[in-house]
Amino acid sequence: MYAMVWSGSVYGVEALPVRVEVHLTTGQPGVTVVGLPDNAVKESRERVRAAIKNSGFSFPRRHIVINLAPADLRKEGSAFDLPIAVGILSADGLLPPEEANQYVFLGELSLDGSLRPIRGALPVAVSARHNGPHRIIVPEANAAEAAVVDGLEVFPCRNLGEVIAHLRGEAKREPVRVDLQAIFQQVRQYEVDFADVRGQQAVKRALEVAAAGAHNVLMVGPPGSGKTLLARRLPTILPPLTLEEALETTKIHSIAGKLPAGAALIGLRPFRAPHHTISDAGLVGGGSIPMPGEISLAHNGVLFLDELPEFHRSVLELLRQPLEERRIVLSRARMAVEYPANFMLVAAMNPCPCGHLGDPRKACTCTPAQVQRYLARISGPLLDRLDLHIEVSPVPYEELASRQNGEPSEAIRERVMAARIRQLERFRDLPGVYTNAQMDTRLVRRFCTLSSEGEELMKRAISRLGLSARAYDRILKVARTIADLAGSDRIATEHLAEAIQYRSLDRESYFR
Repeated sequence: MYAMVWSGSVYGVEALPVRVEVHLTTGQPGVTVVGLPDNAVKESRERVRAAIKNSGFSFPRRHIVINLAPADLRKEGSAFDLPIAVGILSADGLLPPEEANQYVFLGELSLDGSLRPIRGALPVAVSARHNGPHRIIVPEANAAEAAVVDGLEVFPCRNLGEVIAHLRGEAKREPVRVDLQAIFQQVRQYEVDFADVRGQQAVKRALEVAAAGAHNVLMVGPPGSGKTLLARRLPTILPPLTLEEALETTKIHSIAGKLPAGAALIGLRPFRAPHHTISDAGLVGGGSIPMPGEISLAHNGVLFLDELPEFHRSVLELLRQPLEERRIVLSRARMAVEYPANFMLVAAMNPCPCGHLGDPRKACTCTPAQVQRYLARISGPLLDRLDLHIEVSPVPYEELASRQNGEPSEAIRERVMAARIRQLERFRDLPGVYTNAQMDTRLVRRFCTLSSEGEELMKRAISRLGLSARAYDRILKVARTIADLAGSDRIATEHLAEAIQYRSLDRESYFR
């Protein structure tokens, strides 16, 4: 006897429909799964057997062949438990095949028949919307996530018994309805705010510039000066996620299994802060079937690397290509998977191994050679991709004890959004370029022209401060952003002067 039901499998940020074919034949009782299943799929045989029996149904005493088509693509994960169980019961005549064919099934089965949440429900729901059938049965914990897809009927179930009762028409489930716009508005509230930060006006200004132009940032300062505090509040001054960005971000987190249980949508820009012991695969993604890493989980948000020199140099070097291309391609023998990685990099470090170089409260105990070796852990090409170098000083007691709140994130965000609008207008005829940070050398020459006074200031800065050649384009891009914040069509001398001060690590005298 034969039956077929629909499921789906995730590859990168997309999902493909999978036909779960079940054939009951004579021979020694047992279950054979073909179609390039991984270990989790192979182990489903025992979970499905126990779940069917504990749900009050008999397991066929026949030889069962299960094919996951297309057979040339590897299948992984536990989401095939439910479609395999439904297929077996349908092939055994316990379910109407014509009814089972009208749904996509996803879900991991516990031994008692209850349904556990799975990864990647949203991409599979999107695939079902485009490829059909336009109905999907998922575990209750994944219902809200799948229901954000318009034009798809989502039926949540708690266990295998409810699925069977629904398909038989004994106890029909109602599809989940969500108000996507209402959910989107509800989840756009940040728990932190720049108003909580005392002092550090210069650093706040620098982060405002970084947010306005989507520039990458390096903060250098002694321990306790507020680097992490400030970095965690950077997403609050970035432009709010659009609905399209929110769906794309949610899809990545769903694939990685990072979406909170019962959550429908990620409405805030992600903030990811991996520990400095992270591996290559943890940062950029990997595995036999490549999964997204931290740079993709930070897509449309902020990736914060605290104690930057403590990261393995090989790990940091992997950031260079994603920072330029804003995507990462993970190649394996059987497949190549592309994940988006459009993030702002914010890094923080101490000025020296002991952390107190330049700290007026405590003397530094490091030798110049130790300081130079410490800084040398960050390669020139990576440093080149950090547009702003911000010196963070300790906050004086008077500012710490002040009862006056700082400027709220909402006010700063309004200025950032106004600058972003100017950039969108400037680059409207340039596909793929939306912010000043994305300008290449050709566009810098086109949009960042200087007056004669500006040219003279830049010449003096390079010769007197010893700025490196790689700092030239970076300074111009940052100056362009500062001009946008000021509502100016041209880069004035004061805009350029402010941009120059944000390249401290390029100075020959720094750390001497």
